[in-house]
Amino acid sequence: MSVSHGMTGQSGSFTYYVIINYMNKVREMKKLSLAVIALSTSLSFGAMANELSFPHLSTTGYGEVVAKPDMAEFSVQVVETTMTAEQAKQSVDKAVEAFLTKLKQQGVAAEQITSTNLYLSPQYHYPKKGQAELVGYRASRTITVTVDELEKLNSYLDTALSAGINQVDNISLKVKDEAKYQQQARLAAIKDAQQKAQSLAQGFAQDLGKVWQINYNSPSSRPVLMRAMSMDMKSESNGYQDSTIVIRDRVDVVYRLED
Repeated sequence: MSVSHGMTGQSGSFTYYVIINYMNKVREMKKLSLAVIALSTSLSFGAMANELSFPHLSTTGYGEVVAKPDMAEFSVQVVETTMTAEQAKQSVDKAVEAFLTKLKQQGVAAEQITSTNLYLSPQYHYPKKGQAELVGYRASRTITVTVDELEKLNSYLDTALSAGINQVDNISLKVKDEAKYQQQARLAAIKDAQQKAQSLAQGFAQDLGKVWQINYNSPSSRPVLMRAMSMDMKSESNGYQDSTIVIRDRVDVVYRLED
């Protein structure tokens, strides 16, 4: 997600701009990729089950758990373009230093912060005729912060902007004990597979035997953030604590059918 911020007025209020079209395209690409992976897995499992020479029943169980995020990670960037490389570097270093100092004052530990090296590149103007003209230098650095207390997220974002950081690249909401929720989703998927198998066997007047084969792969996709989108960007910014995360899992099972 890419979010750009601009500061308007002397009061220090901030206007949040969200690139909705870009987000929608990213979501569609992710959905397509997951659909292809799921189809490929289902086809391979189905082909394997069809090779069995005895009566059998194949089921796929799905499980999901809804969790409330209790932590976050965000990445911000400071970008400056000036006439000289030295001026661009100094502007970026000043903003980064101010941000890191304010984070330390707010109690953020050093191990919760990572930063990239300075990226510096010349900027050119390309006229229709003639050679390219050097018009300045662009410098940038990215800082990533882990937020252990979600209620402090907006405060840290405002701190970044007041320090001179001019771009928020990504905000990721998480749960501290993701493994616990993943285990719950996995157990729900197992139960779903069992219930489907029992229902199908009963519906077709068959006796369900023991499990012959279990096919399981750890989920490759990240938990899905569920949050109502608001046209009021300020309201949306303050709505992180109202968000939920959906953690999903699945399992493929082959049962023997008794003769």
